[in-house]
Amino acid sequence: MRTRSAPPDEGPDPSAPAAGLPPPAERGAIVIPDRVVARIAARAARTAQSRRAAVPPDRGRPEAPHASATVRAGSVRLHLAMDLPYPTDIPRVCERIQRDVAERVAQLTGLRVGEVLLTVRRLMTAADVGRGRVR
Repeated sequence: MRTRSAPPDEGPDPSAPAAGLPPPAERGAIVIPDRVVARIAARAARTAQSRRAAVPPDRGRPEAPHASATVRAGSVRLHLAMDLPYPTDIPRVCERIQRDVAERVAQLTGLRVGEVLLTVRRLMTAADVGRGRVR
């Protein structure tokens, strides 16, 4: 049997079995705590909030989104709470934010996002800024 050795600049073949290691299914698993997934989701929600529901400059800044996560068997359920500007197409904006957050969390964690529940804490109007209600 002939074998070809890899040139020194290519390194080992990644598809070859690792010497002395058990098969991948027997090596263990990476566990990502719920709080870590929640922080990733909150950051993704903040990005989605600014992109999908941009608050005009005269209305101040909404409070940061809050997120919680429950990870079970490689799947995650997310609950988000955030402020949105008014007037806006609330159902459409919420759907886009949910999709953006689910895609980003799945991309960064490798988990399947089964559900994203979004609660609108409050709708921000121009009057909210005038009353000092926006932080």
